[in-house]
Amino acid sequence: MTGAQGATTTNPGRPEGIRVPPLLLKILITALVTILAYVLTNAIDEKQGEMWKLTVSLVIGGSALIVQYLVDFERRLGQMETGQINRVREMKESLADHHRGMTELVDDRFARISEATELFSDVDSSVLRSDGVTSLARSATKVGRLNNELVNTFAGKEIDRLATLLENLSNRNADCSGENHDWLIDVTECIKHSLDAISTSVDRDFWNSEPAGRYLEAQSDAIERGVKIRRLFLVNTPDDIDEMLTKICEDQNLLGIDAHIVALSELPHRARLGTKNDFIVFDEELVYKMGQDTQDVVDRTILDARPAEIRECLRRFNGFWAATQNLTMGGGEPAPRTTPPS
Repeated sequence: MTGAQGATTTNPGRPEGIRVPPLLLKILITALVTILAYVLTNAIDEKQGEMWKLTVSLVIGGSALIVQYLVDFERRLGQMETGQINRVREMKESLADHHRGMTELVDDRFARISEATELFSDVDSSVLRSDGVTSLARSATKVGRLNNELVNTFAGKEIDRLATLLENLSNRNADCSGENHDWLIDVTECIKHSLDAISTSVDRDFWNSEPAGRYLEAQSDAIERGVKIRRLFLVNTPDDIDEMLTKICEDQNLLGIDAHIVALSELPHRARLGTKNDFIVFDEELVYKMGQDTQDVVDRTILDARPAEIRECLRRFNGFWAATQNLTMGGGEPAPRTTPPS
């Protein structure tokens, strides 16, 4: 134990001090003052009678008692005033903090209301369906009340994905990993005027898949709405045209799709220039295309609404289409009816 610690340590076996009750202390002081007054009156004038000496002593002792009470009252009054002042100050500080907190809370709530009002005003003034945005917000709120962490996490990821898609579309370009058939079908269900597509051997297997059936159904519905659909199946040479491709082309013609098989080797050299990747132009406003890796496997899907990209894809499609029509008019076999070589 250090010296400082030893100095502050008390002995539990010894009392710290005797505390005298205030009333007893006042009585003792009064008695002492009375006795002193009696002694002094005796010393000053011994000729006075005992009654006078006792009276003077009692008056002086009573005065001392009154003075003690006055001092005590003054002290207590000062403590009360100090306490009141402290309480008033604390109350003012508390009210100020409360006022500040309420002001910040109200400002924050009004800011959120203003932000929400501005947001819904923007939605109402846009071409987006405001009821769809409202439904999304309400559904997200309901999911949050399920108290299911996994569902909440999944819903949050889906909302983030949708927000990212809309943000990218606002910049006229969006993409995702792999081949996104949902985008393909959803956009087809939205078109009003035209669909121009180039299909190569990369997506040959797609036409026998389940998403292809939904895609063709969406195209059939679009044709009933008056949408004009044109598709070119590109192959390198006539030898690449097999029975499966011919059947795919004929089936699409039966649906009302203006489909043709084109052998690039039979086209003029100028028409063969440029890339031959798959793409689809919807309503001359949006391009759907797929990125390929080094092994010609689709590794991403792109939605592009940039005017320059749309013009380039339309130029390439119309170039192939015109060359195909010229080839047919020049005496060649109509592309959609091309049969595989024997």
